[in-house]
Amino acid sequence: MMRRSCARASALLAIVAFVLLAAPPVAGAPGAPRVLLIATGGTISNRTGGRLTAEELAQAIPALSRYARAETEQFANVSSSEVTLAQWLQLARRINAVYQKDPALAGIVVTSGTDTLEELAYFLDLTVRDVRPVVVVGSMRNPSTLGYEGAANLLEGFRVAAEPASRNKGVLVVLNDEINSAREVTKTDALRLQTFQSRSYGVLGVADSDRVVYYRDVVKRHTAKSEFDLAGVTALPRVDILLVYQGATGDLIKAAVDGGAKGIVVAAAGAGAIAPDQSSGLQYAASKGVIVVTATRTGSGRIAAGRRSSLVAAEDLTPLKARILLMAALTKTSDPVVIQRMFTEY
Repeated sequence: MMRRSCARASALLAIVAFVLLAAPPVAGAPGAPRVLLIATGGTISNRTGGRLTAEELAQAIPALSRYARAETEQFANVSSSEVTLAQWLQLARRINAVYQKDPALAGIVVTSGTDTLEELAYFLDLTVRDVRPVVVVGSMRNPSTLGYEGAANLLEGFRVAAEPASRNKGVLVVLNDEINSAREVTKTDALRLQTFQSRSYGVLGVADSDRVVYYRDVVKRHTAKSEFDLAGVTALPRVDILLVYQGATGDLIKAAVDGGAKGIVVAAAGAGAIAPDQSSGLQYAASKGVIVVTATRTGSGRIAAGRRSSLVAAEDLTPLKARILLMAALTKTSDPVVIQRMFTEY
């Protein structure tokens, strides 16, 4: 009799265990932080036969409910190279509106294709005006590829967005277990998973299996302390990037000015050297009131303000990031002195 009772009890426990294991994951523990996923597309969603939606991306994240109550919103679903500057404005406005309307929201995760992820992230770093984190996530492999890391990156992105220590750090880029500042991070390899790096600055922190750990802060102005307000901005001014190389001429600079550029970033050699024949182009730009910023093409180091009195120095910003800051600056002023102050502070 006792053996029969034990057998029944064992069978009942097996059934209960099966039901628990087969049950769908809950949306999140009642006390877990609420985090919004805003999807824009990119490789992370680009499976064979069609793109994953924001909801499908969230549903595929393992153990997400342990860390956050996920909400989703589909902003776009295209490759990052197809995202327009008008959509940058729309996305920044949407994030600001969400944060203003929902003070209980812990953070926001944004998916992006990796090719232009660092550009979008830095634009949001300058224009989202809230202390709560915006975490930009992508993947190098698509969902139909062996070794797809998108779900892991998304899980880490949600964890970082839900982490109270992520507040006041500006927009963050999270891939491959690492947390980088939007201002400092750059894509360094066309294929490898460890492509996003902050070079000599190093990571801000890591998303390890036990917890999110930060090692340093971002001291430059960003997000809640930014002076860039998108209210009334209908379009971002055109800013072009032109490279310095041996034998480069000034006619491309003149062409950019004649084409409508309001600003030009010169990706200079070393600490600001330009080709001799480019000087005429720079003089032409100055005569037309076009702001010219010099950034180093080397990928690290800085150009000191005042090296050339007629040019704004990008400090340590890469040419890509300098272009974005100059676009934001030109929505407020065309005074080179004020713009130089912005490059020093941001």
